[in-house]
Amino acid sequence: YGQMHKEDTLRDDLRYYFMSPCEKYRSRRILPWKLGVQILKIIMITTQLILFGLNNQLVVSYQEENRMALKNLFLKDYSGMDEDDYSISVYTQQGVYDSLFYVLDQYSQLGNLSVGPIGYADDETGGVRPLVVCKRYYKRGTLEPSDDAYDIDAELDNNLFIHFSFHHVTVNGLSFLLCSRLVDVEITFHLKGINLQSVRARELPDCYAFSVTITLDNQGHSGKMKIFMDIDSVSSACLEWKISGTAQKNTQYLLVFDVFVIMICIASAVLCTRSIVLAVRLLQRFTRFFQENYNRKLCDEDQSEFLNGWYLLIIVSDLLAIVGSILKMEIQAKSLTNYDVCSIFLGTSTLMVWFGVIRYLGYFEKYNVLILTMKAAFPKVLRFCCCAGMIYLGYTFCGWIVLGPYHEKFESLSRVAECLFSLLNGDDMFSTFAQLKDKNAVVWFFSRAYLYSFISLFIYMVLSLFIALITDAYDTIKNYQKNGFPLTDLHKFLRELSDFDSVEDGSQTGVGFNPLCCCQRYVSNRLE
Repeated sequence: YGQMHKEDTLRDDLRYYFMSPCEKYRSRRILPWKLGVQILKIIMITTQLILFGLNNQLVVSYQEENRMALKNLFLKDYSGMDEDDYSISVYTQQGVYDSLFYVLDQYSQLGNLSVGPIGYADDETGGVRPLVVCKRYYKRGTLEPSDDAYDIDAELDNNLFIHFSFHHVTVNGLSFLLCSRLVDVEITFHLKGINLQSVRARELPDCYAFSVTITLDNQGHSGKMKIFMDIDSVSSACLEWKISGTAQKNTQYLLVFDVFVIMICIASAVLCTRSIVLAVRLLQRFTRFFQENYNRKLCDEDQSEFLNGWYLLIIVSDLLAIVGSILKMEIQAKSLTNYDVCSIFLGTSTLMVWFGVIRYLGYFEKYNVLILTMKAAFPKVLRFCCCAGMIYLGYTFCGWIVLGPYHEKFESLSRVAECLFSLLNGDDMFSTFAQLKDKNAVVWFFSRAYLYSFISLFIYMVLSLFIALITDAYDTIKNYQKNGFPLTDLHKFLRELSDFDSVEDGSQTGVGFNPLCCCQRYVSNRLE
């Protein structure tokens, strides 16, 4: 009698563990605390993300608009659109002089030109940080293109010129001129600004430090000098500030809200950790019982039913949300200003939280097809992608080395991979063919063979096989849902079947859950 009671108790505990929250409530009248915490957490984390996202949009728009403003202020004849990866280009010596002195002149008059709150940066002594012009050129050399002769010392020499904001510069005041040995001219200066857009969001404004570098690049010596403008912006808390109105009050409310989000995430992580511990203990009980009474070991499929990956996903999302909330509080308190890192933590945690909602839909037979199909197809899809990836990498390296000098989409390995992935999905095909320069006939014919073979192989064969794997898994799951899932030892024990050596069709249902093994499993007639 004691053995039967022990077996019935274990079976009831197993059935209860695999029940849905609603079934647990109907069975033992225990409120589904984890479900309630998860619903509340979804609402709060999503609200937190939206509030932070609106503020982050203001920060990003301020940085982008400042980049555009500085380019229009300091680049002569800037059209508003960059040319490829550089901003503008010049072709004459006079154009180089005009561009150079235009920067110096605009820097001298910055206070009277800019419509935004921007000014010069201070140095350690409290004075204005100067503008620095650095010219790099080959130390020695003579070029005679007419005679096909040159004599060059490859060592580079630097020539510096320091310009303060209150000085005006003329051509005679500059200590260097253009020469055929010129490699590049680099202009560096520092500015500061204040982002007042956040006041509209009732938050404290940030102060920004801009490090601007303008490079007149002549490394190609091709007659075309490219002008690059690189702007690094760093936000920080303003040293002296005073604000009236509701901004300060609103910040305090947001801090309290973030603290509440952290408490909810901690409660969620604790409940999920407790569930994992209970599941491990239940697995140990069942394994020990099965070994003692049937002299058998549980298969991997049965053991995996107890190791709930959804709980691990929720715990990871909780940890990310806690870290992101702490960073958000530091940003609101102006102790930190790294919006990007905070966005990654909050965005990833929200993604995982919403992905975890699928777990609760999986309790309903009509909604769990996606989960079961992904579970069944994932191993085959992963192996298939490894094989197809080798072919993809081969096309990537080949396209980069052959077509890179002639096509902008193949200039770097990352761009080649992105271009091929777009082609694989049927995007931008004609322009990829049309943009290839046809000056080299051999490369042109090779590009056609390359693109036609890649598109035909991956779209008509690889992608079709990829879809077929998922479709096959879907058909298998639909057939299991219609005729019954394969039974493992765990299923037979819960359905009070004593024959653990034969394979049942699983067509009879006796419990209100489905811990599923998506692949057919045949059990040996031998006892271990």
